[in-house]
Amino acid sequence: MLKPQMEQLPEALRPVLQQNWDQISAALDHVTSSPASFADDLSRVLTGSTFVAEQLGRNTEMLSNLLDSGDLYSDYDEDHYQQCLKTRFASLETEEQLHTAVRCFRQREQVRLIWRDLNRLSDMRTTTRELSWLADACVEQTMNWLYLHACERWGTPIGRDSKNPQRMVVLGMGKLGANELNLSSDIDLIFVYPENGETEGSKKCLDNQDFFIRLGKKLIQALDNTTIDGFVFRVDMRLRPFGSAGPLAISFDAMEGYYQDHGREWERYAMIKARVMAGDKEAGQELMGILRPFVYRKYIDFSAFDSLREMKDMISREVRRKGLNNNVKLGAGGIREVEFIAQVFQLLRGGRDTRLQQRELCNILPLLPEAVGMPQIAADELMQAYLFLRNTEHAIQAVADKQTQELPTTEQEQLRLAFNMGFDTWASFTQHLDAQREKVRHHFTDLIAPSEEEDPEQTSTDQQLWLSLWKDELDNEQAEAILKEQGFDTPDEAWHLIDTLRQSKTVQMLQKIAQDRLLLVLPILFQEVIKTDNPTETLSRVFELIQAILRRSAYLVLLAENPDALQQLVKLCSASNWFSEKLRTHPILLDELIDQNTLYAPPNKEQLNSELRQQLLRIPEEDTEQLMDALRYFKNAHVLKVAASEITDALPLMKVSDYLTWTAEVILEAVVDIAWKLMTEKHGLPQKTAGVPCDPDFIVLGYGKMGGIELSYGSDLDLVFIHDADPNLFTDGNKQIPNAVFFTRLGQKIIHILNTFTTSGQLYEVDMRLRPSGNSGLLVSSLKAFAEYQQKEAWTWEHQALVRARVVAGDLALKSRFEAVRADILGQKRESKKLLTDVTEMREKMRQHLGSKSSESDQVFHLKHDRGGIVDIEFLVQFLVLNYASQYPELYQFTDNIRILDAVENVGLLEEKETEILREAYKAYRAVGHKQSMQDLSNTISASEMKDLREAVATIWQTVMTP
Repeated sequence: MLKPQMEQLPEALRPVLQQNWDQISAALDHVTSSPASFADDLSRVLTGSTFVAEQLGRNTEMLSNLLDSGDLYSDYDEDHYQQCLKTRFASLETEEQLHTAVRCFRQREQVRLIWRDLNRLSDMRTTTRELSWLADACVEQTMNWLYLHACERWGTPIGRDSKNPQRMVVLGMGKLGANELNLSSDIDLIFVYPENGETEGSKKCLDNQDFFIRLGKKLIQALDNTTIDGFVFRVDMRLRPFGSAGPLAISFDAMEGYYQDHGREWERYAMIKARVMAGDKEAGQELMGILRPFVYRKYIDFSAFDSLREMKDMISREVRRKGLNNNVKLGAGGIREVEFIAQVFQLLRGGRDTRLQQRELCNILPLLPEAVGMPQIAADELMQAYLFLRNTEHAIQAVADKQTQELPTTEQEQLRLAFNMGFDTWASFTQHLDAQREKVRHHFTDLIAPSEEEDPEQTSTDQQLWLSLWKDELDNEQAEAILKEQGFDTPDEAWHLIDTLRQSKTVQMLQKIAQDRLLLVLPILFQEVIKTDNPTETLSRVFELIQAILRRSAYLVLLAENPDALQQLVKLCSASNWFSEKLRTHPILLDELIDQNTLYAPPNKEQLNSELRQQLLRIPEEDTEQLMDALRYFKNAHVLKVAASEITDALPLMKVSDYLTWTAEVILEAVVDIAWKLMTEKHGLPQKTAGVPCDPDFIVLGYGKMGGIELSYGSDLDLVFIHDADPNLFTDGNKQIPNAVFFTRLGQKIIHILNTFTTSGQLYEVDMRLRPSGNSGLLVSSLKAFAEYQQKEAWTWEHQALVRARVVAGDLALKSRFEAVRADILGQKRESKKLLTDVTEMREKMRQHLGSKSSESDQVFHLKHDRGGIVDIEFLVQFLVLNYASQYPELYQFTDNIRILDAVENVGLLEEKETEILREAYKAYRAVGHKQSMQDLSNTISASEMKDLREAVATIWQTVMTP
């Protein structure tokens, strides 16, 4: 009788083995014969993998089947999985049967792979190669089955030019493309097809793109959905052109056009590992030939250095920001850094040296000494470290078949991992792991731009002077005299600030290494502070930040090693209390000060979208918490950059608002994608009409400052959600819900992601009160209901709000339909007298509630709500649009006040002099408002300021708005 082999185990792991052994007792009853090593092998696997125990306990015949077939102790050839699945699928009749068959097959093969990996019957490369073959077969055979049934239902897609039947090409990206899948990898796919055209052989024709998008969705559901039998592979489609915003499947021509016109450096990096892994492989190879020049340049590509340096810096910042030391993939010295080293040389030299045009990293590393002059010892160390790190990753994932690279934190799980890796203790394992990671980190740090270490002993006379203030070598009188001599405006206050921080408990409790780092920063800091116009105030602001980062001294290292960043920090904190407070509450943003090229050169919307997409791609789609943190960091970083640009006059007001609005739009698109994915995974797709799923037939409207492209710092978002699906239909998932409920929950989820406070703060405050019927109305309206409400029930002020409404995220086709509704509403003929009364009464009501009190009107001016202010201009513009849009449709073409005023002038409703006054006043008020925000001040200024502008605006108001 088989018994667990306890003697080979540490005492602490014996209960794990016994529990898992008991779980598979029924499976052991089916075992009639086994090799001599079987009890030892089984004991090792059950110690290392709870997943295997669960599978063998659930399917009691699986173990005997694996033994009797010889599969446990045999290698597979490349075609094995393909043939097995082809045979299994031949008799299937329904998609439900398909889902069950492919999941059961995957679970059996996963048990076999873990068995062979933990018992070292397969080395790392064999395991990853067979895992990749398994994924290839599951995708290929599942797609083939679905394709045949799709052709029966919708017809066969035919190429418009070739007149040939079209099949989909599936590109495997990342580890799948390189045949390097780990035990619990998701699979990164891109769906492509050769030609546009239409289907033939069915009553209802589809264009080819629609056909392949539907096929792609079916394939993802078959592989990704979790059922009672589990899942096959988590599918990630975010590497496709335009990411989640792009269509699920595109033609070869569209693919080529994208990479020619829009392809980023990081997408070149990703395409290194691209492989045709399923579908029409002959056509796929043609596509790869077309794309090869994009990836590999014929010359040594030194132009890639800057973008690769940025990618490297992004990796380093992420390690610092997230504290990823426990992650063997993403942490310092982890798998990702080895991959980056190899792929850098592939991008730089792969065009000239075709040997480097391979996908598998283990094939590339040995080539680097000869191909690029890497020292042999470096290549050997990287290979050894990579193999050890990948085996560690597999041992972590084997436990529960979960996609994680985190080292365990409990004592038993730590010992379990050490045992899986062949070590007796956790300490001996981590010692070896740390040594391997240190070697990787060393080579990664020296890549592209070798680090230059400064000698901390080489301090100047000025530095010694500043340090004497800190080291308590002077009495109060001497210290204040030095500070006065160095240029501090109030030396007594400055000395008090220094002495208070120096004697604070936080500083006194610092470890020596943190003390040393602080001493490196302080002299440079003082030297920069005295260059400002307000040194004492600046010192106070910067010291608040220093106090916030003292316990995370890596930030002190960042400032010490990047004097330019420290210079920018002082300069910007001097100019803005808001800026210093932002850094104090989010010190991780210090990273953004390092590169002045990006700090003062904000990207356009396309670049913003690409950057955010890059950051989100590195996070599992199901990890909502990490995605939310990444979105918040992205927003905070770019708000900081635009503030830096505005403070230094590198950007004019209108560009500042553009940048802030683009940032919000890009974030909203990502949030809608995340929320849509979460909802459809749980409930399936809502149905636009019977049998036709939404894609996604959902938009987000921006009103107010968002709609008018006028966002400022701290602006909330006035949003309205619209869908265009039949509210009486249901979603098509396992947990079906009515469409109306689906879209309501989708809206709630979007608001939750935006509104929720995390450790990184809040993305945006969301205001939904402008939706039909306000707070008492539905959270999400159908387009039909929205149009009917605007036609029959909306108040005049709601039509005023619609002047500034535009689509800021969501479905492009539905966007066009909304714009038609908006044009219809705004273009209505209105009774001028009633309209004028409604607008002026609402304006007066707002002024009474929100403007300055009458007793204060001689002393202060509220930029927004007082007479002659921002709201007067906005209401005047909205009146002109609503009153004259039936005659002049160009009045509602744009949603921002400046371009509407241009249209007002062009059609002759106001004279050029009047519109120029209104434009300049509007921009001037907003510019002052921004500056007030930068100093944490309200929108109220002295009544003596901007007096001429206010009077001029009030005069125009009186002329236009008086009956």
